[in-house]
Amino acid sequence: MEIISLILIGLSLSMDAFTLSLNYGLLNIPKKRILLVSISVGLFHFIMPLLGMQVGKIISILVHANFKIILILVLTIILIESIRSLNEESEKEYNLTIINIIIFSILVSFDSLSIGIGIKYITENIYLGSLIFTILSFTFTYLGFTLGRILRERASKNSKKISIILLIITIVYFICK
Repeated sequence: MEIISLILIGLSLSMDAFTLSLNYGLLNIPKKRILLVSISVGLFHFIMPLLGMQVGKIISILVHANFKIILILVLTIILIESIRSLNEESEKEYNLTIINIIIFSILVSFDSLSIGIGIKYITENIYLGSLIFTILSFTFTYLGFTLGRILRERASKNSKKISIILLIITIVYFICK
């Protein structure tokens, strides 16, 4: 039962990464960067529950930043940039920088930090939980990028519009979450 609970939690933690990577997959991201982002997200999904278990209570007391609002603002900035570039015809490659990758990974992994605070009530083996979260988040991030890439290739003229629609849906989802 413990493994099933960890898998279900891991699946729910991976949905943010999947949704955002699906949006980014609609851009022309190099395959090496997709793999790097997926590995980074997986790594952060391993580290964050461990951090959450160790310092989560202290962070929640000292830091009153609402990371949901930060994520919504970042997605809104991406949405505005997507709308601005709607009429551009170029198929330029978007080469995410290391800083972009780290920010992406932290944003989609931050909910794992809060899970880390209470994970001891689910399992005594925090490393097993973190490993499950890592595998699932890596897989779903990679799948999101891959599916986005396929959609971009199949609907090349409409891929920016699809990206904008998905970003709007994602922003509304996070606002309502």
